[in-house]
Amino acid sequence: MTPEQLPVEQYDAQLEEKVIRLRTLMTPFAAPEVEVFRSPVSHYRMRAEFRLWHEGDDLYHIIFDQQTRERIRVESFPAASQLINAVMPRLIALIRDNKVLRHKLFQVDYLSTISNQIVVSLLYHRTLTEEWQREAEALRDALRAEGFDLHLIGRATKTKICLDRDYVDESLPVAGKEIIYRQVENSFTQPNAAMNIQMLEWALEVTKNASGDLLELYCGNGNFSLALARNFNRVLATEIAKPSVASAQYNIAVNGIDNVQIIRMSAEEFTEAMNGARKFQRLEGIDLQSYQCETIFVDPPRSGLDTETVKMVQAYPRILYISCNPQTLCDNLATLAETHKVEKLALFDQFPYTHHMECGVLLTRR
Repeated sequence: MTPEQLPVEQYDAQLEEKVIRLRTLMTPFAAPEVEVFRSPVSHYRMRAEFRLWHEGDDLYHIIFDQQTRERIRVESFPAASQLINAVMPRLIALIRDNKVLRHKLFQVDYLSTISNQIVVSLLYHRTLTEEWQREAEALRDALRAEGFDLHLIGRATKTKICLDRDYVDESLPVAGKEIIYRQVENSFTQPNAAMNIQMLEWALEVTKNASGDLLELYCGNGNFSLALARNFNRVLATEIAKPSVASAQYNIAVNGIDNVQIIRMSAEEFTEAMNGARKFQRLEGIDLQSYQCETIFVDPPRSGLDTETVKMVQAYPRILYISCNPQTLCDNLATLAETHKVEKLALFDQFPYTHHMECGVLLTRR
């Protein structure tokens, strides 16, 4: 298989293999049947990164084979969005003969949206000069003249030159409402927009009869917080990364949502605060005791929840857990199953044609 091909005819079989694997992993927890959410079979990734290869006068995108580390030339990339595929050849054509822009250019990152905005980041092994900036502005203007809603960034060691802005504003239709999400380049965003919509709608569906407030850990740019706000009186959400917190605050305002509060804290710090082990200035003016959180939502990194956070999570009647690593989810469930049972189980095919699985469980207190 080349980068210009996807094994579309194998998609159903590969998805079924993931379903069987997840079902097997969840057997010890008496989980219900898996709800399966399919990905588009192509053009599903909203972001992509490529190394650039210089060969004489030629310049082109490459990727490396994961097994052999062999260099593979990429002219198109059907896993990436239609917009990324449209910009790729035009960007190369405009840079190839431009000595200023191509000098020591080694990587290009693309971040796109289904609302047709794109940020392109050019990465260099050299200092970026005023001459570079003039040529980069001309490049951006040329691509805009071709109809692309495009923003350009230059990066080098300890340097970031943002010609206009370093973000896109995505607009997702979620259960009958359009939600705007600011997504900053080089920060975490859900890569598969179609799957993200299905994840948000599943989370809404399984919490539609919830009561009280929602506590959310690892909220990122407010991806789930904003969508779930309609099902709860209030949402209290935590996130440690500053760019994500800033995006979340913007997203709350632009969507006119008045019942979501974001705190810049790690899950571990919040656990300490809830347990009374430490006091934090960041919590001044926030009355944690006023929240009646009967549901907690977690979407942790691949490592899963730490031991203390698992204990804290067990205090809540309902636990909604999204996981990008079913193995660490199962490690956490070994403890959570002592107090809670698995009511819902879903598989979200966020990463087609790979072994990676994204899944969701709803747990209720026994």
